[in-house]
Amino acid sequence: MSLFRNINFDKLKQGLKKTSDKIINKVNEAFTGRAVVDEAFFERLEENLVTADIGYDTVSFLLDEVRKELKEEKDRSSETVIETLKTVLIRNLVSPDPENIEKNIASHKPYVILVVGVNGAGKTTTIGKLANNFRLSGLNVLIGAADTFRAAANEQLEVWAKRSGVRIFQKGIGADPSSVVYETIREGIHTNADIIIIDTAGRLHTKTNLMEELDKIKRVSKKLLPDAPHDTFLVLDGNSGQNAVQQMNEFQKICDITGIIITKLDGTAKGGTIFQIGRKSGTPIRYIGVGEGIDDLQDFDPVLFVEAILDIHKN
Repeated sequence: MSLFRNINFDKLKQGLKKTSDKIINKVNEAFTGRAVVDEAFFERLEENLVTADIGYDTVSFLLDEVRKELKEEKDRSSETVIETLKTVLIRNLVSPDPENIEKNIASHKPYVILVVGVNGAGKTTTIGKLANNFRLSGLNVLIGAADTFRAAANEQLEVWAKRSGVRIFQKGIGADPSSVVYETIREGIHTNADIIIIDTAGRLHTKTNLMEELDKIKRVSKKLLPDAPHDTFLVLDGNSGQNAVQQMNEFQKICDITGIIITKLDGTAKGGTIFQIGRKSGTPIRYIGVGEGIDDLQDFDPVLFVEAILDIHKN
């Protein structure tokens, strides 16, 4: 099996333009009027990058790494500094392993993915786009609508299931989410599904109830598939800046997140937050959303992402 890899650098660069412009401008400001790269330069660069939504702690850590890399470097031109910054940024983003992902999916059938995140983060549309990516890999995909508290969520999920050409299992509003999950997995087993994607309610403000609900969902999943769910993806809104970091911290307290999806990176200048999320989460960023179209959920590639941000892609 070979998974479809949705990577389009031109679209990625276009979607990240506002973030790129903001960060590049801040880097260039640090170089303005300076003949040498000294400690005063780094202090100015640190101050500028903090305002680019990367976060103070993360900026300080990253620039300490850059200093170490440049310690023995004689050429301290702007090109060398930017290339070194690129290396450090890439190194501090946890990179997913496509081959390992393919092996895991191939060895579990059906492969169950639980999708969590607060309401408004783009969870429902992300599930539709994710289902489309898997369908383009030739996989039989089934979506389970376990966010049974919002009628709009189910209606929207049904629309996206149709757009992506995959099946959806749903029950009435107010149904027990864990029963939906159980019946979705049972349906997936009977219909030979390869991938099952489960939508969940996003009520982080009632954290205790959400934790209990997710625990129950996991328990009923294991009744049919002992090792399910095989992945738990957290969807974060890239436009929410520091709020996304806080949401990540809260969800990591209540469930085992195996992958992060960052949405709505197109049209925002707050994409620098991804470096803070990447460094602090210790969890691979699996996908990023760079547009509203069904093909705009891209596989996350740290190298291409950083090159798009710094505008230094090399063919």
